[in-house]
Parts: sequence; C-alpha cells; structure tokens
Amino acid sequence: MAWMILPFRRYAEFSGRSRRKEFWSFQLFNVIITLLIFVPATLLAPSTRSSQVQNGNAGFSASASFQTDFSSNPVSTALVSLYGVYLLAALVPGIALTVRRFHDQNKSGWWYLALAVPSIIPFLGVIPAIALLVFMFIPGTDGGNRFGPDPKDPFGEEVFA
Repeated sequence: MAWMILPFRRYAEFSGRSRRKEFWSFQLFNVIITLLIFVPATLLAPSTRSSQVQNGNAGFSASASFQTDFSSNPVSTALVSLYGVYLLAALVPGIALTVRRFHDQNKSGWWYLALAVPSIIPFLGVIPAIALLVFMFIPGTDGGNRFGPDPKDPFGEEVFA
C-alpha cells in the first residue's frame, strides 16, 4: 500500500528516479479507485436508449445508442464529481511519476511530453501511446545515473567505492 500512495507524498517532485514497482502500484491504485467510485456511479445512473431511423434512397438504416444520464440521480452525480476531483488530484503526481520513470532509464523527462502530445491524435496516436507503455515496462539503469542514485539500491555504489 505504501508504494501506491508514494506518488502523492512526492506530489510535484519531478527530480530523482522512481522504480517500476512505484509506477505500476500507482496505476493499480488508480484502477481500484475507478472501480470503487466510477463503476457504482455508472450502475446507479439510469441509461436511456436513443435510436435513429433513416429511410432514404440508399435503403433503410437504423442505429441505436445507449447514454448514461448521471444528472438524474444525485448519488451518481456526487460519485462522478468525487471521481473528477480524484482525477484532478492525481494528475500532477501521475505526470511527475512518469517523468521520474524516464529519469530511472537515464532519459530526459521531456520524452513524456514528446510521446504524450502525439498520442492524442486520433488513430495515429496509438503508436506513441504504445511506445510510452513500453518505456514504462523497461527497467531502470543499474547504479546511479545523472538523475540520482539507483532507487533499488541507493547506497550500493557508495559501499564499494
């Protein structure tokens, strides 16, 4: 549990290094929060079905879509609002943690911006998003690097020096 909330303690700390364990524990924490807050809000909110029927020269086409109305149930509205507050609170720690993961690999934190911005492009953004995911799986450099000591063994290099 300590690894899950460590990014909140290091809220806007963009310097230093972070282990994969810290990154993936924080991601697991985000999934758990989503399951505990947003999923019940979705289940409590009534869904409405809207359909469109078009009859033109090309023939008959019909489509149906389901929409969730969070505003009609005060409990689901409160849960969605709480989830929005959590997302805003977790935004800066998430960015700082990802930058520290790049630092752990001896890469500049600007790599995150270089991969995150193009990932919002429809269809083509899948490639930089996958690249970002792959970078988060890559282990950090052994020993110290230009961003600080190894977070797995911060005192190891000084013992044998």
